[in-house]
Amino acid sequence: MDLVVFATAPDQLTAEMWQDLLSQARIRCLLRPGDTFGFLGESATPVRLVAPSEDADVARDALETLRDRHRGRG
Repeated sequence: MDLVVFATAPDQLTAEMWQDLLSQARIRCLLRPGDTFGFLGESATPVRLVAPSEDADVARDALETLRDRHRGRG
């Protein structure tokens, strides 16, 4: 399974929120290993979200739609 980056969040907290939104929509994605911290706290640096290559376009479109709705554009 090839994983591809489909989005970059500004920080780990945002990335985890996006991952949760996509999970609720039943869209598979992961946070890029190495971009996050565990026991050291949360990363304040950009975090990449990855999905299987066959799901990347769907994940990207879904995330954009969900973010637009959150911003009141949908």
